Amino acid sequence: MTEQGETFGTRAAGTAADFLRSRVGRTGAPIAIVLGSGLGGLAERIESPTRVPFREIPGFPESTVVGHAGALIIGNLGGKAVLALAGRFHVYEGHDARLAGFPVRVLHALGARTLIVSNAAGGVNRLWQPGDLMLIRDHINLTFRNPLIGAVEEGDLRFPDMSEPYDSSLADLAHRVAAEQGITLRDGVYAGLLGPAYETPAEVRMLERLGADAVGMSTVPEVIVARARGMRVLGISCITNMACGISSSPLSHAEVLETTQRVGQKFAGLVSGIVAAI
Repeated sequence: MTEQGETFGTRAAGTAADFLRSRVGRTGAPIAIVLGSGLGGLAERIESPTRVPFREIPGFPESTVVGHAGALIIGNLGGKAVLALAGRFHVYEGHDARLAGFPVRVLHALGARTLIVSNAAGGVNRLWQPGDLMLIRDHINLTFRNPLIGAVEEGDLRFPDMSEPYDSSLADLAHRVAAEQGITLRDGVYAGLLGPAYETPAEVRMLERLGADAVGMSTVPEVIVARARGMRVLGISCITNMACGISSSPLSHAEVLETTQRVGQKFAGLVSGIVAAI
């Protein structure tokens, strides 16, 4: 067994999953949700919740980012059993990309086969506004990191197909639920950068030319691991601010959290409706 497998791979994910089963007395759930910065309010809608802090889960470090509760929650949402990560690990915190994707391996080991990822993102599309919700149709990995580098883990595809990283049938479902709730749901491309500095105006102009509609510092490693494990993925970005150069205002994490708090109920209602309809 490689060091990667011992630390971030299938065996380590199984160890973490076994711990969680023994801790919470549940077998897991078919639907998993990753909650991005400031979007943890959805966790309040989870019924009969059991919370386990990240620091107690084998292989999980403690979350260090403001707006991330740093806990795995097991419960029910929209009449379905769910697993929710209130927070995530970012490469900019000093973590390996394999660790950034490791929680998805644990969710898969707990039975999750559908993954809903969310994030707070800067708006690159000039037609959009802060507070918009964007359905991620595709992404551009500009972190230049990949969580699958190394020996092939048991159960992984060596060369996972990324022609449709975000499931089109789940996307159609999300649009139907959004229409029922009177929510405008944008479609766009998410650019994942390493961070932690925000982008310069020149970098944002580059992203526009590359076809990105939103930019952030997460999500991509999780989606790559999910596809390697054969999971279906739905992605939603909350556009919290217009990216540098599009807006003349200085950027701050406080602005990100303020916007996600403002649209948090709309986001929570949408995801709850999607889960109920899956």
